[in-house]
Parts: sequence; structure tokens; C-alpha cells
Amino acid sequence: MRRAWQRTVSEWVEGLRIALSSLAANHLRTFLTTLGIVIGVMTVIAIVAIIDGLNASFATQIGNLGTHTLYVDKWQWINTRDDWWSMRNRKNMGRTELEAIEREATEALAVAPMAGRSVTVAAGAEELSGIRCTGTNQRYLETGGGSVAAGRFLGPTDVELSRSVVVLGADVADRLFPKVALDEVLGKRVRVRGAPFTVIGVMARRGRMLGMDLDTNVTIPFTTFLRDMGGKRSITIAVTSAPGRLSQLEDELVGILRRARRVPPEKPDDFSMNRQDQFLKLYNQLTGALYGVAVGVGLITLVVGGIGIMNIMLVSVTERTREIGVRRALGARKRTILLQFLIESSVVAALGGAVGTGLGLGVAVFVALVSPLAAAVTPGAVALGLGFSALVGLLFGIWPAWRAANLDPVEALRYE
Repeated sequence: MRRAWQRTVSEWVEGLRIALSSLAANHLRTFLTTLGIVIGVMTVIAIVAIIDGLNASFATQIGNLGTHTLYVDKWQWINTRDDWWSMRNRKNMGRTELEAIEREATEALAVAPMAGRSVTVAAGAEELSGIRCTGTNQRYLETGGGSVAAGRFLGPTDVELSRSVVVLGADVADRLFPKVALDEVLGKRVRVRGAPFTVIGVMARRGRMLGMDLDTNVTIPFTTFLRDMGGKRSITIAVTSAPGRLSQLEDELVGILRRARRVPPEKPDDFSMNRQDQFLKLYNQLTGALYGVAVGVGLITLVVGGIGIMNIMLVSVTERTREIGVRRALGARKRTILLQFLIESSVVAALGGAVGTGLGLGVAVFVALVSPLAAAVTPGAVALGLGFSALVGLLFGIWPAWRAANLDPVEALRYE
């Protein structure tokens, strides 16, 4: 048993040595042979790295909506033109629905109304236009609204008394009060749509979500928003559940809202339940086909590279026919010859795979640096590049290796 094991290890080591010697002796041919594998692996790795990066970036952005939060609204986030016209005629969502949810929803951990519009915010001579103003309550942060970097968020008294207080987004604070420490911004007076407000807090930086900047906004009490900016507009109600209870919360809210809005039993819901996984499903649908096509192109390139390996290995078998005959005459077994050529084809492909993997990751990182596209370098992508290229070399090397192993020793010795 030990002798058999030693002989197997010896055959592998000798086969690897011969393979490397052959590749080094024909370096130009080796380079041209591996070129197809390099291009194929580079394409696949770059695509996988970019798509993995986009997936991670998109999941992070969607996480800003709150993993366990439902958004009750008149409008459905994702809809067709026909859906839009039907939703346009729905009643606005307002305080009646908000109070019903706060009173009856046993599955709700936090309920926060959200009303918004674009406003002008000013401080001294500095004026910013197109700033998103959100009216909400003290539970907003619990539904996925971010966190406070300085000062405090809205409190129950601010909402009850309709106080003129405001929490600034990170970019708004930076632009209105440049080079001023966040703690020193607190207590400053700003004008929101011309009305004076006192700054009580500054939000932590959140970045972007679906192309929308989450740091160029201001937040004021919900009641103040309705008083100063119109109380007839439809609102969105964010409702958070305990982990794993989102479906139960949705079922409960449907019943509460149908009663509050007096929807007859035979009529469909005249409101929408929006959640983050709707965006994830749409994203997966949009990118799934693209991902398949792009990877398919890379795999086709790999197959073409594999055919090149098979061709060059057949040439190698022909060139080394006499060598094979000598080795067989000296006692080399068919298995040894077969293993030698399989190792050689796998080494060629693995070498191309290693170079292609490095280039693919480099392309992905370069794309991430010069464009908005993200890239994620994962161990899985590296293993995919190396493993699949070696597999291609093994599969396309079987026929040349089998042919070499089955050469007739006498005929091989006669070959000139």
C-alpha cells in the first residue's frame, strides 16, 4: 500500500516537472494557448466582481428603508401606467389612518408618519433650494430613518406643541454652516420656506439610496409641517414590526386600514403596502438576464480557449511521439503517460486562469474607481476563476492525453 502511494506521488511530481519543462521550452506557444483562457476568465471574473459589488451596494442602500418596516401609502412604489391612473383616484392617506394604526396595531413596534415636499432652506446669506423637508414624529428613527450625529431628534412635545424646530441633514449643515463644529450648529436659527426654525440636531451621514441623496434634507415635527405647508396632502406611514413578524403586521394593517377607510367587503384595497423586498425583486429581475448573458459570453470564450488547448496538446502529442515510444519501451504505464498530458493541459489552463483572474479583478477595481459602478473582490470569485479554468484544461486535455497513452510503442519508436 505504501509503495503504491509513493509511486502515485512520484508520478504526479514527475508529470508536473515534465509539464513545466515542456511549457518553458515552448513559451510563445504556451502564451498563445493560454490567451483564450485569460480573456475568458478575465471577462467572467470582472463581471462577477462588478455584479457582486452592485448587489452589496444595492442591498446596503435598500437597508436604509428598514428591514422590518412597512410603508403604508396611497401609492405603490413600483407600478405600471394603468396602475398609476387607478391609484390617482384613491383617497389621500391622512391622520385618520395614522391614529387608527397607532390605536389598533398590536404587531407594530413603531409608527411614524412622513409628509414631504421640496423647500428652500436658508441661514444668513446662504440659501439652499431643492431641499427635501420631511414632517414626522419621534418614532421616525426606529423605522429606519437613520441616526443623529449631534444634538437630539424630535421629541413627543415637539410634535404635540407643533414647535418650530428642525433637524438638519449632514450636507445641509455643512453647506449652511461651513467649517462650524456640529455642536456649535445646535441652537442656530434657519429659515425653512421663509419661516424661522431652531436647529436641535444634525443627522449622521447616510449617503445615497436609489440615486436620492439622503443627506440633503431637513426634518421637522409632523404637526408643524401640516400647519405650515398644507394639511391636505397624502402622507406615508412607516410601521415597524418585530423581526420575522412583517407578514403578520401586514395582515393586521390591511384589516385596520379597510375599516378606517370604510372599504366595502367586495372592493379591493384602496391603499398600498410597500416594503424593501419589492425593490430587491425588481432589481433581481432586471439584472438576472444581464448577468446570465454576460457570464455566458465569458464561458463561451473559455470554451474557445479550451479548444485551443486541445489543439495545441494534439500537436504536442505528435511532436513527442518518439519520446512516448521510448518511455513506453522502458516500462512507463499508460496511466503515467495519460497523467502527464492531463497535468500539462491543466497547468496551461490554470496558468491562464491565474492571469485572467488577476486581470479581471484589476478591471473590476478600475471600473469601480472611474465610474459609479461598485465592485466586490470575493474569495469565491477567485476560486471560480482558478477552478473553472483548471477544469476546462482537464476536460479538453482528455482526448489528447488518451491518444498519447494509447500510442503503439513499436509504431511510436519508428516515428520520425
